[in-house]
Amino acid sequence: MKKFDQKAVSLFRNSKSGVLSTISKDNKDYPFGSFVTFASFINRIPIFYLSDIAQHTKNLKYKPHGCLTIVNSSINEKDKQNNERLSLMGDLVKIKENEKKIIKEKFYALRPESKNYEKFHGFNFYKLKVNKARWIGGFGKIGWLNIDNWKDNNIQWSSKENNIIDHMNSDHSDTISAALNCVHNIKDNDAKILQLTIDGYYAISNSKLYFIQTPNICLTSEDYRKNLIKLSKKHKDYKF
Repeated sequence: MKKFDQKAVSLFRNSKSGVLSTISKDNKDYPFGSFVTFASFINRIPIFYLSDIAQHTKNLKYKPHGCLTIVNSSINEKDKQNNERLSLMGDLVKIKENEKKIIKEKFYALRPESKNYEKFHGFNFYKLKVNKARWIGGFGKIGWLNIDNWKDNNIQWSSKENNIIDHMNSDHSDTISAALNCVHNIKDNDAKILQLTIDGYYAISNSKLYFIQTPNICLTSEDYRKNLIKLSKKHKDYKF
């Protein structure tokens, strides 16, 4: 399942939107699907910025169960049924007041267009605490993923995130540019890391975001150090 997990992470981290299914109180517990945008930070936990008057928000206040489905529609235009998709099932939880400030900062950094909704009343942040993850990568590439990697866990290096980012941006900017060149065919000597995740980092170039995935999951500072070294070696021929 490790190969499936890496593919699922790539789709998850590179996606901005999906279909959120909730349980409808007004319609006899039938599932209700709606288009939503989301962001993800250190953990593999989808974060939503939802309006109180939206139907899916009313539903989750009735029952918190939800499922986010993400589809990669760009791979196979002729047979969309064979495209990659990821379904994350779990419980939707409102972000606590003591977490709200940092969540807001991170969310707006990744989804700056969402800041426009701040002037309206009744928008709040929610997270999906995942308890099941289903991957379909095409015909015969199907399975339930290791849920331990999709939980809302405390990560050992999280308090050092800014220090790691500052170090990489100031001392290893060439490796960031090489990674962007290799993975996304973007040449930019001024590219910077914006945020870290357990799966890699979000880099910003010309006001656009790009995700660089690490070979393995990074749960400790030592994990991150080793994975960044691996990326540097992997992308060394793409320096310019």
